[in-house]
Amino acid sequence: MSISLSQLLRNYPHSIHGSGDPVITDVIYDSRKAKAGCLFFCMPGARSDGHTYAPAVYAAGCRAFVVERVLDLPDDAVQVVVPASRAALAALSAVFYGEPAKKLTLIGVGGTKGKTTTALLIHGILCKCGIDSAYIGSNGVFYQDKHLETVNTTPESRELHRMFREMLDAGVTHVVMEVSSLAPATHRIDGLTFDTVLFTNLGRDHISPTEHATFEDYRDAKRRLYTEFGAKNIIWNADDNHGLYMVQDAKNARLLSYSLRNQAVFCGSELSPYRDETSLGIDFTLEHEGVRTAIRLRTPGAFSIYNGMAAIAACTCYGVSIADCAAALRTISINGRFEIVDAVPGATFLIDYAHNGLSLTNALRELRAYEPKRLICLFGTVGGRTQERRKELAEAASQYADYSIITSDNPDFESSDAIIADVVSHMSADALYTTVADREEAIRLAVRIAETGDIVLLAGKGHETYQLIEGKKVPFSERAIVLDEAAKLSESLVTL
Repeated sequence: MSISLSQLLRNYPHSIHGSGDPVITDVIYDSRKAKAGCLFFCMPGARSDGHTYAPAVYAAGCRAFVVERVLDLPDDAVQVVVPASRAALAALSAVFYGEPAKKLTLIGVGGTKGKTTTALLIHGILCKCGIDSAYIGSNGVFYQDKHLETVNTTPESRELHRMFREMLDAGVTHVVMEVSSLAPATHRIDGLTFDTVLFTNLGRDHISPTEHATFEDYRDAKRRLYTEFGAKNIIWNADDNHGLYMVQDAKNARLLSYSLRNQAVFCGSELSPYRDETSLGIDFTLEHEGVRTAIRLRTPGAFSIYNGMAAIAACTCYGVSIADCAAALRTISINGRFEIVDAVPGATFLIDYAHNGLSLTNALRELRAYEPKRLICLFGTVGGRTQERRKELAEAASQYADYSIITSDNPDFESSDAIIADVVSHMSADALYTTVADREEAIRLAVRIAETGDIVLLAGKGHETYQLIEGKKVPFSERAIVLDEAAKLSESLVTL
C-alpha cells in the first residue's frame, strides 16, 4: 500500500514543519521497523518516549514523522505536528488501510471477567452458522484457518486496521473483539463504530499507578464502550450490580439484558451439571420471548451460563436462531478456558489458564462438584515471579486435588528443579504428589495414569502455545501431547 503524505493528512487537523510530500508505504511506531517510506509516529509511553527514537529512525531512512513537538531533525525530515500522536495513529492508520472497519460488522465484548470466553463463543457460533467471523483478543487472532499471536487484549490501532484490511480482503464479514479498559484511553479504538457491544460484569482489576488510579476510573473507562461508539445493540448482565449504570446512558441502542436471577430479555434457569464419557459442563434452560430452549455448555459453573447467554443474545442480532446457537454450543470448547480434550474414554482432560492461587482454587472447586473418582492436578509456576504465588498454588492443590503432578511452567532463566522444590516446600504433609521437571513428560504421565472416572486438570498454560525457556519461546501444545499419548496408549492396548 502507498499514499502521499498530503493525501493521508487531507482530513486530519495538523501543522507541517519542513517541506516535501513523501510517498508513505507504511505507518509505524516501533523504531526497530523503520525504513525508507515509513511514517513514524513518535508516541509518549509509560516507560519511554517515541520522540527520543526519531534520530535513529531518520538514520534508518525514514523522512516523515508525526510528533507532538518539533524535533531537531535534518531539513529534509517532514514533521507532522499534532496534539496527540496516539489519536493520530488511529485516524491515519484507518485512512492508510482504506478504512476497512467501515465495511465490517464489529462486535465488542467488555467487562472484567468472561470477555475471552464470551467473544470466542460468539465467534464459534457465527462460524458454525455460516457467518465468516474473526476474533481478536487475549487468545490471539482467529479467522478462517489463521491464528496469530497478539501482545495486548486490544491491539494498537495500527495493528487493528491492518488486520481489518486483511480480514476484509479474505472475505470476513464480522469481527468479535475483546475491548480492554485501556483501549479507549489509549485511542486504540478511536473512530470505530461497534454494531453490538456486550457487558459481562465488573470487578476490581487493573487499578495501579500505570493503569487506573481508582475503581471509579476503571469503571468509567469500561463504560465508554457502551456510550461512545455508536452501538445499535447493547447486551448486558442484569445480575451485575453495575450493569444498569454501565448502559443506561447509551443513546439510540437496543438494550438486551440477560439474567439468572432477575427479569430480563434472556433468562436462564434449571441449572444442572452434566458429565459424559470424556467431557463435562452444565445444562440449563434459556427462556426468550416465551420460548424455552435446552442449552448444553462444555464448561462448568454458573459463570459459564452467563457467558453462554451473552453469546446467544449477540448471535440472535445476526439472524441466528437460539436453536442453532444451542446446536453449535454443544461442540464448542474454548482454547485454554476449561478446554476439554476428548482423549481417554472414561476420563476427562481439561486445559485451563488457572495460574495463581485464586484461579486454581476456583477451578478445582468447580471440578469437585462433578464427583470425580480422582481429581488430578498438573501444575507449575513461572520463573522469576513472586514466591507468594508458589505458596498459594501449593495450598490450592493440597486442599482440593486428590493427586498432583508438579512440573514446569515457563521457567525462563530459573531452574525448573528449583521452582518445583519451592512449590513442594509448601505442599501439605498429607498431600499426594509427584514431580516431573519436563512438562511434556508430566503430561504424558497424566495420560498414562488416568483411570475411568478421573478428572485431570492441566493448569497454568491455557491457550499458550509455547514454553518460555531461557528467554526463548519453544513451541508447545498441551492438547497435541495429550492426544498423542492417548493414541499411543490405545495402540498398546490393541497390541496386547
